[in-house]
Amino acid sequence: MTLLRIVLAILLPPVGVFLTYGVGPTLFINILLTLLGWLPGSIHAVWAIAKHEQNLGRSL
Repeated sequence: MTLLRIVLAILLPPVGVFLTYGVGPTLFINILLTLLGWLPGSIHAVWAIAKHEQNLGRSL
């Protein structure tokens, strides 16, 4: 599932963030960055998803 989210983060950044975080501040930040340009949105999405997965690993 993580691989799918990262691929979506590269192709459609808000979709990848939505699947990871749902509706919230991270999604709105990503939408704003994506409107400013595809590259900033993709970088933020990949970073946010990787950070989320890292935090899940710590809690287990």
